[in-house]
Amino acid sequence: MTVPTGLGEPRGPGFIAPETDPWARLEGLAGPVPQPAGRWRHRLLATAGVVLLSVTSGGLAGGAVAGFGPGPVRPTAGAPSPSPSTGAGVPADLVAAAAQALPGVVSVQVSRGSMVSGGSGFAIDDQHHIITNDHILDGDSPPGTPLNGHQISVVAPDGRRIVAEVVGRDPGSDIAVLRVPASAGLRPLVLAEPGSTQVGEAVLAVGSPLGLSGTVTAGIVSALDRQVRLGNGGRQTAVQTDASINPGNSGGPLVNADGEVIGVNTAIATLEGAGSIGIGFAIPIQRAEQTADAIIRRGG
Repeated sequence: MTVPTGLGEPRGPGFIAPETDPWARLEGLAGPVPQPAGRWRHRLLATAGVVLLSVTSGGLAGGAVAGFGPGPVRPTAGAPSPSPSTGAGVPADLVAAAAQALPGVVSVQVSRGSMVSGGSGFAIDDQHHIITNDHILDGDSPPGTPLNGHQISVVAPDGRRIVAEVVGRDPGSDIAVLRVPASAGLRPLVLAEPGSTQVGEAVLAVGSPLGLSGTVTAGIVSALDRQVRLGNGGRQTAVQTDASINPGNSGGPLVNADGEVIGVNTAIATLEGAGSIGIGFAIPIQRAEQTADAIIRRGG
């Protein structure tokens, strides 16, 4: 896998789409990130496990679509007009969605000795709870390993580093809940209503890919109820998106054009010898919320 120098390699929870089970192979990759002398060495943990697919079959499928797909779609009377755009050609509703989401999104950093792993998270209530992915907290340890000797902190949107408490973890669903002091000043994100997410709607992935905090990438909902294997549990349904998701996006929100969270970004698909191919997966927010609520009830 080609990886930009100094940015580390993807690593994270494995997933296997049922259609590719006979040929899929899981890999968990991690690499040290060089740092200037006198500073700690950092390691960026990835958003996702890797599933290796057949490039040939993918090419054939693309050819079939290109050769036999429907012709151009013509507008019909009464069709809704497109959303107004900004001067840069970006739909204004996505700009507003980014402005609404960013104040509640944090970078999550886990320090253990000289090693630091990272991901993303977001505030969900006025009790200062933060949802993130459980695999971020494991670092190089096996899933579910006690966090003895780990220091968990978040970096707020204004750049402040704040020590966070681990309220609880659920490795099976790959959800964990943190809590920070009220002084963090995070704005809780609004969660989308059940059943409101639609295939084709515009979405933003918000988080800290490759350690670049406050990053927003745009795409659409590619599919719903996609069966994948996430965390250390069995298959689960996930929201599929083509919004760019990279190492460090794990635990960050996937939001719709209204700035409402529809999922927790968790995994990406790659082809052998290539990086992200524009297929990412997010845990549906209703399931993430239910898991987080159960964790909070148990842990406070």
